[in-house]
Amino acid sequence: MAVGLVACGSGAPQFKSTDITGAPYGKALALTGHDGRPYTLAAFRGKVVVLFFGFTQCPDICPTALAEVARAMQALGPDAEHVQVLFVTLDPERDTAEILSRYVPAFDPRFLGLYGDLAATREVAKEFKVFFEKRPGSTPGSYSIDHSAQTYVFDTEGRLRLFVRHPRIASDLPHDVRLLLKQAG
Repeated sequence: MAVGLVACGSGAPQFKSTDITGAPYGKALALTGHDGRPYTLAAFRGKVVVLFFGFTQCPDICPTALAEVARAMQALGPDAEHVQVLFVTLDPERDTAEILSRYVPAFDPRFLGLYGDLAATREVAKEFKVFFEKRPGSTPGSYSIDHSAQTYVFDTEGRLRLFVRHPRIASDLPHDVRLLLKQAG
């Protein structure tokens, strides 16, 4: 077996998303919530965590991803109460706590927006292997941000488990979250 790969025997969970259990990244996060409170991944132990990076002025990928996660939460029904969705902004210059507090919960009131200064944002993005780069616009405030668009899922013990491709969020996430909740017993 290659180093770093997980065995896929009959006892392994049959996730629809990419199983990245044991990945050497995605272990730490320390940011502020749109509610003004500091958060780390440990704050969400006991819940499955769905983590997405983006920015509120994104014209397509970010709102689509959040809408898809909201659809997945609806599909989970009562199991959604055991899930915490986190949206990490890659635009700390414009995405203030006030803006995040209006934008992120508009998709689902349980969703939490997280932010930090540029140094903290870069640190978290590096930890999760998320690319982002500011692209100038016609005016200083009209810039855009190019970024990778992956969704990560953590189990109830706080371990990074899944990589969900953008077009598969609504179709795969409910199934995979239920498997993680079942494993937690």
